[in-house]
Amino acid sequence: MDHLQQQTPYQLLGGEAVLRRLVDRFYDIMATDARAAGIHAMHGPDTTSIRQRFFEFLSGWLGGPQLFIEKYGHPRLRARHMSFAIGEAERDQWLLCMFQAMAEIPMEAALREHLEEAFTRTADFMRNT
Repeated sequence: MDHLQQQTPYQLLGGEAVLRRLVDRFYDIMATDARAAGIHAMHGPDTTSIRQRFFEFLSGWLGGPQLFIEKYGHPRLRARHMSFAIGEAERDQWLLCMFQAMAEIPMEAALREHLEEAFTRTADFMRNT
């Protein structure tokens, strides 16, 4: 994982095009996998804008361009999600979708492990019930 210190996860993942693919797969899985029905129900039928915002957030979160902060300011993740009841089940559904989407993106094992740990910590932090 030494090269993770030299390049950002955003760069190691493959930049904008690969990140957009990851975000789109994440939402496609959420919409089609019955195991994610709980978190899918929290989203409106048109996920176009949330896909874009999530892409912008992940871009900066992974060390790429700070698109979200430039548009909306500090992410304030917990505050932005407080109107949704997020417990262990919702956390696990979210992680299921993200890990499945990540499994479809070629990446080095060290990057995959780093991202799985980071996503798990962040998803757990989002719990509010």
